[in-house]
Amino acid sequence: MSNKDKKIPYEKNQELTVEITEVGSLGEGVAKLDGYALFVKDSVRGDICQVKIMKANKSFAYAKLLKVITPSPYRVKPRCEVARRCGGCKIMAADYKEQLRFKTEKVYNNLTRIGGASDFEYESIIGMEEPYNYRNKAQFPIGYNDKGRLVSGFYAGRTHVIVENNKCFLGVPENEKILTTIKNFMNEYSIKPYDEINHTGVIRHVMIRKAFHTGEIMVCIVINGDEIMHSDILVGRLKEIPGIVSISISINKDKTNVIMGRKIVNLFGRNYIRDYIKDVEFNISPKSFFQVNPIQTEKLYEKALEYAGLTGNEVVWDLYCGIGTISLFLARNAKKVYGVEIISDAIEDAKRNAKLNNIDNTEFFVGKSEEVFVNYYKTNKDHLPDVVVVDPPRKGCERILLEKIASVNPKKIVYVSCDSATLGRDVAILEENGYKLLKACPVDMFPHTEHVETVVLMSKVK
Repeated sequence: MSNKDKKIPYEKNQELTVEITEVGSLGEGVAKLDGYALFVKDSVRGDICQVKIMKANKSFAYAKLLKVITPSPYRVKPRCEVARRCGGCKIMAADYKEQLRFKTEKVYNNLTRIGGASDFEYESIIGMEEPYNYRNKAQFPIGYNDKGRLVSGFYAGRTHVIVENNKCFLGVPENEKILTTIKNFMNEYSIKPYDEINHTGVIRHVMIRKAFHTGEIMVCIVINGDEIMHSDILVGRLKEIPGIVSISISINKDKTNVIMGRKIVNLFGRNYIRDYIKDVEFNISPKSFFQVNPIQTEKLYEKALEYAGLTGNEVVWDLYCGIGTISLFLARNAKKVYGVEIISDAIEDAKRNAKLNNIDNTEFFVGKSEEVFVNYYKTNKDHLPDVVVVDPPRKGCERILLEKIASVNPKKIVYVSCDSATLGRDVAILEENGYKLLKACPVDMFPHTEHVETVVLMSKVK
């Protein structure tokens, strides 16, 4: 029977008792019924549970968890009471060893099934000793709940409904006091939150960053307007909170889902906070990209440095370099490092951070990596790269960039990925162009979520 002629075996709202035997790529539990897959959010591998079909197709369905009948041996009680409603920590109900097992398998499957890779060294995942309170940055929307009370928290999955949560167990403890201070001020002075339907109100989001090495804290309030009335009073209250060295507003009067506005106005202290990756210092402004898990970032970059195998004589290109975090981390072991990033403000930060650390063997370019890299080697045959490092967004690299990298024959390509599916696709492209996957190592940057970073080493085939 063709797939076209198949009937849908289950109906919407039908209730079933199933055993969860696998974990899907998004962290949802999977039950199999005669080859038919049921994806069940909030379930854990090993659960026997009652579910309700929400949407059914010919070969799979999405189901809602109604009740856990027999809990999995891997099931734990989430620390966060709103974990299920919030949806940010999709796998918090699984113990941490099970989370690491899931991520290990996910990366390996994507490298071998999508990437077609084989015969490579697959290193054990690098997990956290304490997988809580690891995020150095959080962005909290502010609004009213259905009872008209001012709340802050996070949007429920695929909605703009705020799930109230001032004490996220992934964030820093100071977040709660900062949010409470801002909401108390708003209530006292009748400062309204932003209403995205009517485009009214003032306070849209509160962005909080904390530097783990220095303890410095930044608060940036995103507003629909040019100022906050009585902001001097709010600043006076916030700056009493230990650690706060920077308070600013981000002006965003656009009808958009983009959080940060184009203009930042400093209200107190510096317009940046200072933090370190190992012994490299960084000045981080409100719009700077900086890895959100500083503890694991050091481990991630150490693995990238290990794979690069630098001796001090190499020319390195760091593509998608951001504010130069990997570039500067590698520069002290390289002859020359070139960094490329499309965001001009990030490149200015990278240059300042290089100067701050007295690193003079770096050069940074603004533009798309695929364009800058290609154009550079059209006219400049000197300084051919020994090592190319790429750390792209989730969509991965453009094919033209991968092909151009391969065409100038660097000895090594170190790929840092936040999405192992697009990594697998790009590994396949590089293997088509004369490279071989030698090593791969997952790094758990985001405990309790389905996300995982991966570092791979690819070498030119002789």
